[in-house]
Amino acid sequence: MTFPDTTSSAAPQTSAHAKINLFLHITGRRDDGYHLLDSLAVFAGASDRVALTAPSDTMSLTIDGPFGQGLEADDQNLVLRAARALQAQAGSTIGGLTESFHLELQKNLPVSSGIGGGSADAAATLRLLAREWNVDQEALFPIAETLGADVPVCVAQRPARMQGIGEILAPAPALPDAGLLLVNPGIGVSTPNVFRAFAAGGGIVERPEPFLPDRWNTAQDMVADLNATTNDLQAPALSQCPVIGTVLASIASLPDCLLSRMSGSGATCFGIFASPESAVAAARILNAQSARLGWWTWAGGFHHTGTST
Repeated sequence: MTFPDTTSSAAPQTSAHAKINLFLHITGRRDDGYHLLDSLAVFAGASDRVALTAPSDTMSLTIDGPFGQGLEADDQNLVLRAARALQAQAGSTIGGLTESFHLELQKNLPVSSGIGGGSADAAATLRLLAREWNVDQEALFPIAETLGADVPVCVAQRPARMQGIGEILAPAPALPDAGLLLVNPGIGVSTPNVFRAFAAGGGIVERPEPFLPDRWNTAQDMVADLNATTNDLQAPALSQCPVIGTVLASIASLPDCLLSRMSGSGATCFGIFASPESAVAAARILNAQSARLGWWTWAGGFHHTGTST
């Protein structure tokens, strides 16, 4: 099911859109243990919201929303880590005092779900504070790299090809007006466990780098190229969370579905459809079929416009 955005419009705020890996290839591993990747990341209309509600003595955070329960607003929270990292850098580079704020996170996206929710929240926090302190967006990327592999691509929230450990970003092909369906079965998946299963299953496969055109005119053109790619973490995630297979099969069985695949390290899966309207129609069918299972779903088009307020 989907949930409305109820964050107060009085406070400075921004959307933290779900990040979807249309493909994800693991291409190597550095000596420090970080995996190298090649992935095409796009964004959905589904999003969390981050707001600055009031000046505060220290950076602080309140979490609410449908998926806020159980999340801790402690020193390990990526929102607070992002806020404090930018505060330290901005204070030293602009030579002035950067005030602290109380932040509110409305958690509408499932957690530990392969769609970059925590990373998107951290990136949204960086953007909000950058506006308050007049920090250029380009200055945010070095901080983003220290927070996680998905945080740099979430700063601009534009479709991009990700390489390296996520810090090398290149423009994605221009996307068609395709439809996107997201489905999460309500089970969190441990990314470290998925990578361990990936290594146990044989690990990195040598293959040519996928070719991506400048643009895709139709959803069918896009899927034709995506069919030559995969998500290397899908099979390992399935071994940890078999219900992913049920979700993938359910999406694939829907009318007009062109591609069914898992995003990131799971467990959220996506379907690509010829139009946003056909994705919404498919979501209605799936929701009727799976209502008793409590799956989270969202359907619509790709988020094309980059950072948003």
